[in-house]
Amino acid sequence: MTTDYDRTHWGPPASAPPATQTPSTPPPPAGPESGEPRQPFVRRLWRGRPEDPRWARPAFLALLLATLLLYLFDLSASGYANSFYSAAVQAGSKSWKAFFFGSLDAGNAITVDKPPASLWPMQLSVRIFGLNSWAILVPEVLMGVGTVAVVYAAVRRRFSPASGLIAGAVLALTPVAALMFRFNNPDAMLALLMAVACYLVVRALEDGRTRWLVWAGAAIGFAFLAKTLQAFLVLPPLALVYAVCAPVTLKKRLGQLAVATVALVVSGGWWVAVVELWPASSRPYIGGSQNNSFLELTFGYNGLGRLSGDETGSVGGGGGGAGGTGQWGETGWDRMVNSEIGGQISWLLPAALILLAAGLVATRRARRTSVTRGSFLVWGGSLLMTAVVFSYMAGIFHQYYTVALAPYLAAVTGMGAGLLWERRRELRASLTLAAAAVAAATWGYVLLHRTPDYLPWLRWLVLVGGLTAALGLVFAGRLTRRLALAAASLGLLAALVGPTAYTLSTVQQGHTGSIVTAGPAGASMRGGGRPGGGRGGFGGGGMPGRNQQGQQNQQGQQGGQQGQNQQGQGFPGGGTGGFGGALPGQGGGQTRQGGGPTGESAVGGGGVGGLLNGASVTAQAEKLLQTDAGRYTWAAAAIGSQNAASYQLATGEPVMAIGGFNGTDPSPTPAQFKQYVADGRIHYFIAGGSMGGGPGGAANGTSSQITSWVEATFKKVTVGSATFYDLTQEASG
Repeated sequence: MTTDYDRTHWGPPASAPPATQTPSTPPPPAGPESGEPRQPFVRRLWRGRPEDPRWARPAFLALLLATLLLYLFDLSASGYANSFYSAAVQAGSKSWKAFFFGSLDAGNAITVDKPPASLWPMQLSVRIFGLNSWAILVPEVLMGVGTVAVVYAAVRRRFSPASGLIAGAVLALTPVAALMFRFNNPDAMLALLMAVACYLVVRALEDGRTRWLVWAGAAIGFAFLAKTLQAFLVLPPLALVYAVCAPVTLKKRLGQLAVATVALVVSGGWWVAVVELWPASSRPYIGGSQNNSFLELTFGYNGLGRLSGDETGSVGGGGGGAGGTGQWGETGWDRMVNSEIGGQISWLLPAALILLAAGLVATRRARRTSVTRGSFLVWGGSLLMTAVVFSYMAGIFHQYYTVALAPYLAAVTGMGAGLLWERRRELRASLTLAAAAVAAATWGYVLLHRTPDYLPWLRWLVLVGGLTAALGLVFAGRLTRRLALAAASLGLLAALVGPTAYTLSTVQQGHTGSIVTAGPAGASMRGGGRPGGGRGGFGGGGMPGRNQQGQQNQQGQQGGQQGQNQQGQGFPGGGTGGFGGALPGQGGGQTRQGGGPTGESAVGGGGVGGLLNGASVTAQAEKLLQTDAGRYTWAAAAIGSQNAASYQLATGEPVMAIGGFNGTDPSPTPAQFKQYVADGRIHYFIAGGSMGGGPGGAANGTSSQITSWVEATFKKVTVGSATFYDLTQEASG
């Protein structure tokens, strides 16, 4: 174990390292440089570090395998998950131009409202394995397993194998992590890259080598290409910690930070430069922007607008100020633990804050370059910075954003628990461990009490188990090692059983649409309303609506009730959720390969006329759009990206999304659309869709103008409950 034990305030641990060991430098690996013969790869993979106990590496590999199996369980139940991104994946698997730009369709009319990096692994997977649910979602699962591995490696490097295992298990069993590492939003890649960046900064703190800091900058830059400015939330704490704590001169530290900044700009800026310099007439429109500019999208709708609530192009209003209630829920210091967010991420947050404070107190007298203290500052600073920004964001905010906190929270928990365990013979250390156990058990009881109909006995088990463990931990220094381990194990079990139950509930359900939440029904209540009630929002950013609690929380219980997977019972102006509400394995619709339902449902069913989840597509409608589709650039055009995505995924043909995600982007203009029609590039126009035009659905918006012109000019074709307009035939009379 390589920590600065001899320099912490609480004195030496129960088993201090030898005095000859350099506390801030890991032991050299076995090999030619150490004079020891290098072991075969398979043996090294299984055995791990020579100084590790024999159980350490097998336990780590078992953790990764268990995480993989957990996240793969019934993965296809989510079908295409968020059809908005799945349509872009399908487009990129057919067109390299769509791949590069992140286009929603292979005809390259408009992009998604994010950079394309998070799409690239899924698009490559679909190119290899074909379009199906597993090909889309397995890359996300692998990112989740990779994030667990990175967090373990980071914590294990400075602490004990047990500390790393605790951190990895906490991350794997966090409900929102189990949700988003099985879903196709950009958050999985963001969480992985943020964990990698923190790991690399800690490596840089060990020896002051520039390369680690440069790689950290590159990781953050690439994370920018996954979810724009959210990747930069960790920059202040990481830069400050390195500037103060790195084991090199101040001049060199500043120079290294400058080089790392260059790496960040190059890693994230090359794509931005290409897009901005590319002639706008020969590339797709930048979805989510009002001026066809990625920089405007970055600093407006996806950037500062998220903080202020003034997102240009969003059909929803802004949020409240400090402590206020806006369209996207309550803001304020307690946002991460309230009824909307708490069950997603906060199970161990109180305990983690206690452990973080304890770690900083224990190392407060350590030398400036203490890597142990630096590790707490890196991971703890990232946790606090991200949590504070999330707590006061007045703009679009969704519960699943909190997956970004999961790696930081897990690392802090593992490090703090490991540090205090080694000092358990010190009264203050044992009392702090007990306090963390009490905090975890008490808060677990509170969170479980918020879903009183879900395993009602479990909250009492958590509370009693945690309090019993805390009592044992108070006297841990006086107990035999076996009894102390029993108390610690009971405390860990009590802390993890609540989030584990929510995680198991999450993986047993499919999740579709733009808003997804983890846990059982009622685990996320917006605005303190009834379970599943209150206001919600959209994954791509858009109109607030009712919260989709768990998406499939009633799967199996509501198999004959198509579309009833939304606890909020639908959205104003629209139908039910997830491709019109029909779900894989759920009654009321047939299921296409990959999870795209084809059951009967009205077009635009999915909330706000298709803004949230799009529509289900009947076999008759599918056949209509596929007929002669090869003669056109777009088989059809529809208002809003989700509506277009549904038809594109069902038919495999490009479908133009008029107005982008919200239906409010000025693309194409009425003149451009008329020219496309005159050139014979679009076959059908799909009636219905999302908000129908400009902000708030204004009648004079671009989408509304196009709709009015089409309805007055072209022949109507009705297929079941869906209405199309044949843009090659003018209306008679």
